[in-house]
Amino acid sequence: MTDLKRTPLFEVYKDFGGKTVDFGGWELPVQFSSIKEEHEAVRTKAGLFDVSHMGEVDVKGPDSLKYIQKMVSNDVSKLKNGGAQYNIMCYENGGTVDDLLVYKIEDEHYLLVINASNIDKDYKWLEDHLEGNVQIKNISENTAQLALQGPAAEGVLQKLAGETDLSEIGFFKFQTEVNLNGKKALVSRTGYTGEDGFEIYCDPKDAVALWEEILEAGKEEGVIACGLGARDTLRFEANLPLYGQELSATISPLEAGMGFAVKLGKESDFIGKEALIQQKENGLQRKIVGIEMIDRGIPRHGYLVFSGEEQIGEVTTGTQSPTSKRNIGLALLPAAYAVLDQEVEVEIRGKKVKARVSSTPFYKREKK
Repeated sequence: MTDLKRTPLFEVYKDFGGKTVDFGGWELPVQFSSIKEEHEAVRTKAGLFDVSHMGEVDVKGPDSLKYIQKMVSNDVSKLKNGGAQYNIMCYENGGTVDDLLVYKIEDEHYLLVINASNIDKDYKWLEDHLEGNVQIKNISENTAQLALQGPAAEGVLQKLAGETDLSEIGFFKFQTEVNLNGKKALVSRTGYTGEDGFEIYCDPKDAVALWEEILEAGKEEGVIACGLGARDTLRFEANLPLYGQELSATISPLEAGMGFAVKLGKESDFIGKEALIQQKENGLQRKIVGIEMIDRGIPRHGYLVFSGEEQIGEVTTGTQSPTSKRNIGLALLPAAYAVLDQEVEVEIRGKKVKARVSSTPFYKREKK
């Protein structure tokens, strides 16, 4: 018997050749065919991911906007009904509780989408800071989530969506109650791959049927099942942070380069605002930057970065880019070294190997 949590799709993984791993207490597929093939499919066609492990929190009540504004760094008052927004929850010291999406379903009703490994911690944090006329509910177990990502995503999903014109759902917008082959879902134009695509929130009992129907609908277009491995290489190329690596309790959103989601000038105070103002005013002491290897070797998460004999930082994510074939990484370095083309060394298997600070993102899709 395993103590690992499983999504409603677990039983069909093996039908598609899924190889599972322990990911933050969940038994999830790292790949179905190969990471390289799945990565390529998303960049050129489309890939389907099971992301039902993600957490969802329902927030309702007359004071829900005021409450969420206090909890997150972005300005939620700018959201209109049917809009989504990337956000960060911070500790008082500016460190990161989690990064999340906020969906405005209607006035006084929001949906927060949080990271799977943080569900319990986040929900307690939200509960501990609850105030005003607000009700929150952890609906993670009642929600399955699929992500269809890639240039062919809209055309494929449209085959299931009938009368709903998916082209009318703009980037970071969503519609509720979309009828997908008779199954109701919230469909949002969001994702974690750097490509166009959709995230589909549905009843867990509908997840397997939707998974199979989307793959069937996308056969001609070359849509394939994808696992966590490709999800990681895709988001990394697009410079999207992973909690526990680029963001953490000790890494602030400003240090991670997520300042676009930190609105220090918004009218509402939020937890961590003062610490982040201090960071900005004093100048960041360290930053997450891109690095590219000059010598042979692949940087990996946790590898140490040196300048001469001095250890100056560490790699947060690294791999050989499936798209560009370059050996690249993200690293947390002192601000003095976070300068384009600055040479550093990465310790790989006991040997120091030359690298240089490079620009990010490593990949940017061509917009239509």
